[in-house]
Amino acid sequence: MSGCGCDTQKQQALMPVAEALNAMLELAQVSKNHVDLAVESALGRVLAEDVYSSVDVPPQDNSAMDGYALNAASLEQGKRFYISQRIPAGVAPQLLEVGTAARIFTGSEIPPGADAVEMQENTVSGEDEQGVWVEFKEPVRSGANIRPKAQDIASGQVVMKAGTRLLAAHLGVLASVGVANVKVVQPLTVAILTTGDELVMPGSPLQPGQIYNSNLFTLKGLLQGLGLNILDLGTVEDTFEATEAALLKAANGADCIISSGGVSVGEEDHVKAAVEKLGKLNLWKMAIKPGKPLAFGEVAGTPFIGLPGNPASVFVTFAILARSYLLKSQGATEFLPQIFKVAAGFNRTKAISRQEYLRVELDAGKACLSRSQSSGILSSAASAAGFMIVPCDTQVVEGQFYDFIPLSEVLN
Repeated sequence: MSGCGCDTQKQQALMPVAEALNAMLELAQVSKNHVDLAVESALGRVLAEDVYSSVDVPPQDNSAMDGYALNAASLEQGKRFYISQRIPAGVAPQLLEVGTAARIFTGSEIPPGADAVEMQENTVSGEDEQGVWVEFKEPVRSGANIRPKAQDIASGQVVMKAGTRLLAAHLGVLASVGVANVKVVQPLTVAILTTGDELVMPGSPLQPGQIYNSNLFTLKGLLQGLGLNILDLGTVEDTFEATEAALLKAANGADCIISSGGVSVGEEDHVKAAVEKLGKLNLWKMAIKPGKPLAFGEVAGTPFIGLPGNPASVFVTFAILARSYLLKSQGATEFLPQIFKVAAGFNRTKAISRQEYLRVELDAGKACLSRSQSSGILSSAASAAGFMIVPCDTQVVEGQFYDFIPLSEVLN
């Protein structure tokens, strides 16, 4: 994960992003609770143990084409081969008669005595009084269009290691070796607290001074994308007593607590003080934009992540920090997003003293700003292709390359 020191005197109190992320990951405790699940129900879950194959894939040499199986050494210029057998997929073949060919189809087992398959497009076929025949237009090499036994997976091989987070392709591979059930890490339960008396649920009319609670739905979507269970504690009243009660309820009912808002230093920001009373804060304030007032600690022994209140800040800080922490706590061995390079499609002479995660769209291979970068503008995240990372105190020069995290890396 990219980071910078941000050594200016102005930023001495702010922890660099890479340092904060490493500190969070070092404190992540991997869940030891496991459950058995049917493979078709295991999408997004993390394997708790290695999975071995009890079969070869494919189990026998098979054809990669619809065509004709033959012994390549028997092929002579102008020779006509008569068809001695027809081999549909799922039918065991017979020994290939010398000097003949077998009609064969994709996925069908290669008959003993054959060592090549020629696609039907490269042949001429017909029928006479002796039967159906085929002629080959070109020489055929031994091994052509044959998928060897165990080409993909060998019996006894480790198919998937513990810590693998199961995506669609993984489920297919497990099914291909006959695995019906897997042992996975039991999903964490994450409590969500959204703070702010101004927040109203969608569907209700807005009164003066109110806004709709978008953070709750953003967080739910992000957590559901990780396959985690959610304990929704709703909107917490902006008082110390209500905040304290909500945090205790969350600590008793969840494996981790995530809040949005209330971690800054305003008179109505009670989360930080309540966390420090009930537990402790390991981290507070990071050199990240958007999202400086981010907190990490514990409440009565339960890990706590306090995200900022602005909608774009919630999205960015969850994607960059909270997501990796949760995945590691879930037992995943790959929990950091892949970082690529992208050329900037714009100039910016102003250098920011915090590491920025700009929401950008891609146009002709270059990164262009996705609408407003204000921490209160969530629509720029919805239309973005990813985050372009600008280190602290760095100008943006069009054409230069910067680190880039596609949203696809942090949304599943």
